[in-house]
Amino acid sequence: MMIPQNRGHRMITYRKAGVNEKKAEQFVDLISRKVGRSVSKNVLADIGFFGGLYKLSTAGLKNPVLVGSCDGVGTKIIIAREMGRFDTIGIDLVAMNVNDVAVCGARVLFFLDYLAVGKLKLDREGKLIEGIKRGCDIAGCALLGGETAQMPDVYRDDDFDLAGFCVGILDRNRILGPARVKDKDVLVGISSNGLHSNGFSLVRKLFLAPTPRKRYLLFEYEPLLGRSLGEELLRPTFIYSALLWKLASTNLIHAAAHITGGGIPGNLVRILPEGLQAVVHVNSWQKPRIFSMIRETGKIKEKEMFNVFNMGIGLIAAVPDKHVQKVISTSAKEGFRAQLIGEIRKGQRRVVLAR
Repeated sequence: MMIPQNRGHRMITYRKAGVNEKKAEQFVDLISRKVGRSVSKNVLADIGFFGGLYKLSTAGLKNPVLVGSCDGVGTKIIIAREMGRFDTIGIDLVAMNVNDVAVCGARVLFFLDYLAVGKLKLDREGKLIEGIKRGCDIAGCALLGGETAQMPDVYRDDDFDLAGFCVGILDRNRILGPARVKDKDVLVGISSNGLHSNGFSLVRKLFLAPTPRKRYLLFEYEPLLGRSLGEELLRPTFIYSALLWKLASTNLIHAAAHITGGGIPGNLVRILPEGLQAVVHVNSWQKPRIFSMIRETGKIKEKEMFNVFNMGIGLIAAVPDKHVQKVISTSAKEGFRAQLIGEIRKGQRRVVLAR
């Protein structure tokens, strides 16, 4: 096969093709400065090595099981880009992953990130990494490593995407889930911090489309919210891992559901065994105002709202009746509002939204 010659053109370099290796090296140095030493003594290699090394301790575990998760933050990224604010989206990324691992009853060990960009922007990427590091600190896990990919023909210059991966550990006989849930367990709802990281494709169609029913400017102060719409939408996802570890390690809960895409019905059903149903009393808690704004602006039916958004509840735990008050008080000590929102009953495996 004949390879076409580059006649009549200047020399092609990787940088001219859109990949800036020098800036990539500067970014690695920036990460090293911002991340610093890991919070975990089990991390055996610094940022920049080929792989993240983690010394696994199984002390006290008779039958250790590793739990893994992979997730992103969806189109909330677009809100961050429109606002020009990138310091909180990394917290969302960590939260979406560690919460999924923690609801299994696991202690989160480490986290890794993947950042894809059209063009490296050190100020923006620095803020993203700061948020990821802050999220890991809140979760009590190590930021073990990550990957930054410059992809100029896939993403436009201002575009980027994030994904995260985390691993936790627990004893096999301590796994939380459907096998533990019992008839007459009480459902305790733990507050969210607004939308968290789900439903943003719908939100953008309402508030950022060229001709929405009612135009809200991201930077404009909204009296109903007490802040601008953009600030409300960027409130970071709560990280529940420390709370969940306290509840799981003291046998206070049977299972927990992280309320993400699919809302309460789509996530709570995942902890139900056959023959049991979850009854959620939808008027038992006060909904954050952002949800009424979304519903009224889009004339969205209540069922659709519950199928898309968390509606102010970021986590639901199935709790033995005798432990309910302890779960509520422990949540309060960790900074979360918790309350009774329903119960487990015998019946078809489903989630019932009751009034």
